[in-house]
Amino acid sequence: MTDTKTNASLLTAHGADPLSGRFVTPGDTAISQRALLLAALSVGSSKIRGVRASQAVLATAAALGQLGVRIEMNGPDWQVHGLGVLGLLAPDGPLQAGPGASNLALLAGLLAPYDMTVLFSPPPALEDGTATTLEPLPPALLDGLGALGARVEPQEDGGLKLVGACLPVPLRLDLEQPDETSKSALLLAGLQVAGESAIHERVATHDHGEKLLAAFGADINVTPDEGDSEGVTIRLNGLPALQPLGISVPGDPSAAAFAIVAALIIKGSELVVANVLINPLRTGLIDTLLEMGGDIQFINQRETAGEHIADLRVRSSWLKGIRISERHGRALLDDIAPLAIAAAFAQGETVINGLGGRNTVQDSRLKALVAGLRTNKVGATLSAESLSLVGDGKVAGGSKVDSQGDGSLAMSFAVLGLASRHKVTIKGAEAIADSFPDFVAAMSAAGGKFPPTKTSKT
Repeated sequence: MTDTKTNASLLTAHGADPLSGRFVTPGDTAISQRALLLAALSVGSSKIRGVRASQAVLATAAALGQLGVRIEMNGPDWQVHGLGVLGLLAPDGPLQAGPGASNLALLAGLLAPYDMTVLFSPPPALEDGTATTLEPLPPALLDGLGALGARVEPQEDGGLKLVGACLPVPLRLDLEQPDETSKSALLLAGLQVAGESAIHERVATHDHGEKLLAAFGADINVTPDEGDSEGVTIRLNGLPALQPLGISVPGDPSAAAFAIVAALIIKGSELVVANVLINPLRTGLIDTLLEMGGDIQFINQRETAGEHIADLRVRSSWLKGIRISERHGRALLDDIAPLAIAAAFAQGETVINGLGGRNTVQDSRLKALVAGLRTNKVGATLSAESLSLVGDGKVAGGSKVDSQGDGSLAMSFAVLGLASRHKVTIKGAEAIADSFPDFVAAMSAAGGKFPPTKTSKT
C-alpha cells in the first residue's frame, strides 16, 4: 500500500472495481476477550480459533500470562491452559490493562474475588513525554465491586490499585443504564464467589458473556422482564468447575459492516462476507441496511458456543433513505459511521434518532463524521438528538478528511472514497491497524483501490 513517497498516516481510496469473491471477517474482539478469560478459569486446555489479535485482546492475553495462565498462539488459533475458578496466581508486578477502559474493567472484575492486591500500570507516556492515566472505572462497576467487598484506589502515577475481597459475598445489583462491560466484569466476579449472584439490567445489552458462560458449563439463567420492558435478570451460581471448550470466534459484525456497505454502494458488486456474527443484539446495522433496500442474503448458517454465524451474500443495490426510531438509533451508536456512508449513497433523507444519550467519545466521532461528509459534498446535520443525511444516489468526494485517530471513521471514509466520483484521502489512517490490520489488503483483494498518497513537500 505504501512506498517511499507515501505518508503512512494517509490513505487514499478511489476507483474500486465491482467487489467480488470472499471477504473474511476478523474475529469479534468482545467474544475473543471473554473466551480467553473464561478459558483461563476452566480446568484444562481450550482451543480458541479465529482470535482477533487486536491491541485489546493481546493486552488481555498478556495480563493472563502474568496471572499464571499459559497461552500458546499459532496465528489466529490459540490454546489456553486454564487454572480453574479461583485458580489465578498473584502477579509478580503491575498489570498493563491495555488500550481503552474495557480491559481494565474486565480484569478488575476477574480479580476482585481474590484476597490479594493488584496494581494496574498507567498507559505509556505520550511521544512528547506527557504522562497518562488509566480511565476511571464506571460507577456501576465500582458499586458492584464495593458490594462484593473489593475496593479500587487511584495511584499517584496514574495507575490503579485493586484490593480484592477478603470474604466476597454474592452480588445483588440493578444496572440502571446500559453498560455491557460492567455487566461482564461483574459476572466474572460472581462466577468466583460462593452462592447465587443476581444482576438486573433495565435495558438488555450484548449477551456474549452469558452465552459463553453457559457454553463453558456455568449454572446461569437469563429471565426477560415481563411486559414491554427491555430488561433482563441474570442469575449465576458461583464456583462451578468450568469445562474446556473448542471455540470458533464469530466474525465481528461491526468490522463486516465496511465490506457490506462497500458492496452495496459499488455498482456491479457481488461479495460474500464470511463468518459474520448474527446475534440479534448485534445485527442492528444489517437490519437497517435491509430496510433501506440492501440485497443481503444469509447463507451457510451455523452455531458455535451459543452464537449464530452466517456468511452474507451482498449485491450492489439502490438504497433509499429511511427514518430510524429512537430505540433503534441508540443501538446503532457504535455503527453510525458505516451507516452514514450507506445513507450518503441512498436516495432521499435518512434520519437517525435516539442519539441524545451519546458519551463524549461518541459525540466526538459524530462531529468528525459530519465534518468529513460535508467536505465531500454530502448533506449532513447533527443535532442533540439525531443525525440527518441527505443523499441522491451518488457522492462527489474529492477531499481530505481527518479520522482523528478513529479506526471506524478511517475505514468508513475509505469506503466512501472507493465509491465516490473523486478520490478521498484519509488522515490518521494508521488507526486502522489497531482494530483491523488487514482491512486494506482484504478490500484490495475484493476489488478495492488504494492508490499511493504522496507526502506533501514542506
